Amino acid sequence: MVVLAVLVPLLMLGVVLVLGRYEDLVLPPRRPDAGDPAGRAPTA
Repeated sequence: MVVLAVLVPLLMLGVVLVLGRYEDLVLPPRRPDAGDPAGRAPTA
């Protein structure tokens, strides 16, 4: 039971990390929108 209590959180962390990598591969890169303040050139 102790081994199970140690392995379950580690497996869940691994699943979250794998799904994050999978999401980065599947989704297209996000382009900045015209209304996005991070997409504008600095005005200084």
